[in-house]
This record gives sequence, structure tokens and C-alpha cells, in this order.
Amino acid sequence: MTTVHRLLDDAFAGVEPSPEVQDLKEEIRANLEARAAELQAEGASPDDAARRAFDELGDVRAIVADAQADVAAQTGGTPRTPLQEAFAVARQQRVRPKPRFVLGVVLASLVLVALVALCVLAALDVLALPGLVVAALLLTASSAAGFVVGSSLSQETTTNHPVPSRRAGGYYLATGLAVFGLLLAGLTLLGEFEAWVYVVAAALLVVGGVLFTMLGVTQTNRKKAWVRDVARAHATGHDFDRFERDPAAAARFGVYTLVIWLTAFAVFVVLGLTVGWAWSWLTFVVALAVMMLVLARMLFRSTGEQHEQ
Repeated sequence: MTTVHRLLDDAFAGVEPSPEVQDLKEEIRANLEARAAELQAEGASPDDAARRAFDELGDVRAIVADAQADVAAQTGGTPRTPLQEAFAVARQQRVRPKPRFVLGVVLASLVLVALVALCVLAALDVLALPGLVVAALLLTASSAAGFVVGSSLSQETTTNHPVPSRRAGGYYLATGLAVFGLLLAGLTLLGEFEAWVYVVAAALLVVGGVLFTMLGVTQTNRKKAWVRDVARAHATGHDFDRFERDPAAAARFGVYTLVIWLTAFAVFVVLGLTVGWAWSWLTFVVALAVMMLVLARMLFRSTGEQHEQ
């Protein structure tokens, strides 16, 4: 990656050389190459990937100055505590939200609240709106909710790289489907729609839940290099995150989740046709509770399991 090397050499031009500066430069180089490789895998050209990785890094001279201050503190001044060091790195790497993103999220949230309020008023017969209009309003509100989630994930943060646009679009779709299903079920419970709409709502919830699961279990680590370095430097030795170290467990959880929700949907339909639709939706509450229990059991290993390793 010639471009990474050239950009890094230009950034370090004029910096007084020292063993500490050289070590820092090589560490930054490794992180830049790793990030550029991730961006190329997402479809960026080598030059664009290198420049984006370098832009995400921030002010290189500030990083060097901070590293030199650390050396000075260790050799002649009061050394930083781990917490002070973590805060210093966080301030140095801080990413401010883009004004356009903030404005978009605020407007989408206002649209979501306003449209849901209109639909509830229609369901309570306060407003006279046709059922198709109410459904269209719910669809628009669900799209606004999906926009908030997808747009938020596609933004760079202080600690995380942005989610690729296609994957953010997947979260947008999953959120929209799930919210649309919940809103349909809620208004059906209020009497706005006929009972068969429960089936549509349940199908939307299942599809949205499965899509969320697929996106979750295939998500790679988004943490920035400095966050991972700080976490490794100050690890306490009590790491219970199983999915991060055992991708097979994450895949198994995805399969378990799919089985749970498909079973819940089948039970929902059977209960709706035999007992009635009014309370059959509680099947999904039970399914959610079971999924959370499975997640807790798989994600966090017990203390005994930790000691056995």
C-alpha cells in the first residue's frame, strides 16, 4: 500500500525523530493498512481506502504530541492513571456528529411521533381517517424509525467505524419491518383493523427479527484500533464475551433464534385460528423472553466456566 506509506511519511515530516516516534509511526502504519484493507474489501479503490483510513485517524501530529507527553510523564513527571490515559485518548480521537445527520434524525423522530399519534387518534375515533390512510401513515412512521437506526449506524463515532451502507440499509429494513408489525398489532388491538391483520403483523415481526439476527451474527468488529488497544492495555482478565471469541457460538445463536421465531409464528397462527386472535400475540412475548434467556446463557459464560479455561 504505497499510498498509506506516502501519506504517513508526509504526516510525520518535520517531526523530530526518536525511537518512541518511530515505534508510534509503525503502529499507526499497521492500523492504517488494516483499516485500508477493510475498506477495500467493502469495494473502495486502494487510493480511496488509504485516504479514508488516514482521514479516520485524525490529527497525526496531535497523536505524536500526546505520545511524547506520555513519555515525558513517565520519565520525569507524574504518570497518568489508566483512567486518565483512556480519557485523554478519547478526547484526542473524538468525532463530532455531522449537523446534517443530527438534523435528519431529529426530523425523522418528530415525523415518527407525529404520525403514530395521528394513527392512535384515528383508532380511538377522535379523527376520521380511512384504514388505508392509517396503514400508509404507519408505513411512513416505520420508515422514519428505520431511517433513524440505519443513519445512526452509518455514521462514524469516536469509538466505532461506520457500518457499510448496504449493511446499514439492512438495519433500516429490519427496523422498519419490526416497527411496522408492532404498530399494526397495536392498532389492531385498539380496534382499527380486523383481526386477520394480526397475522400480517406477526409475519413482519418474524421477518424483521430474523433479519436482525442475521445482521447481528455476521457483524464484524467495528471498534477502532485505539479502542481495542486501550481495552487490551487495561483488561482486567474477566472477559465473559463469548461471541467475540467464539464465532461458532454466534452462528448457533442465530440458528436458535430462527427456530424460536418460526415456532412462535406457527403457534401464533394455530392459537389464533383455534382460541382467538385477541391474546395469541402473547406467543411473541414468550418467544422474546426465551430468546433473551438463550442469549444470556450463550453470551455470558459462568464464573465456573471461566475458571475451567
